[in-house]
Amino acid sequence: MLLLALDTATPAVTVALHDGERALAHSAQVDARRHGELLLPAVDRVLRSAGRGLPQVTAVVAGTGPGPYTGLRVGLATAEAFGAALGVPVHGLCTLDGLAYASGLDVPFVVATDARRKEVYWARYADARTRTAGPAVDRPADLADEVAGAPALGAGARMYAETFTGVRTDLPEHVSAAALASLAAERLAAGAELPPPRPLYLRRPDAQVPANYKVVTPR
Repeated sequence: MLLLALDTATPAVTVALHDGERALAHSAQVDARRHGELLLPAVDRVLRSAGRGLPQVTAVVAGTGPGPYTGLRVGLATAEAFGAALGVPVHGLCTLDGLAYASGLDVPFVVATDARRKEVYWARYADARTRTAGPAVDRPADLADEVAGAPALGAGARMYAETFTGVRTDLPEHVSAAALASLAAERLAAGAELPPPRPLYLRRPDAQVPANYKVVTPR
């Protein structure tokens, strides 16, 4: 097994290579506006660091979000392209699940990432491997009663610490492809079927057709 994992659902552009037992190499750069520019060089850097070639990859794992439309589609389109070129399966995993897995927590907690528009993408977990609610997108104030006092991690939790009062700044802020790959490898080894790489947008895109758009057709 040689998994190539990548995620662009958050401001972090992250890539990892995993042999089924451990991450051989990983890369992470935080830049919300340069996903397309940074992703392929990161893949090349990770492969060179691990001393492996792209043809050796046996499967691709991509973070499916939730995340903003533009950034998220960069990672998913790239993963699909690699899968088609190499003739290997492409799997999807919820980005929030990767963050949860990296926490290592064995008590109930919440993961929240920045959804912009003064909202967060969030999910609740029973432990690092078990999601019990979400993912969903909401305004932090609407979650106050549900998340108050619960351990919380992620950039969204840090941004709205007045709502996520149990925020853990010692835990990851952004997802790591290494954690995503480790979770995928664990589930595949157990015989689980991973979901397809379908994006979790959770809301309509920012670009909209004007309400009173006039269609002009030739006579």
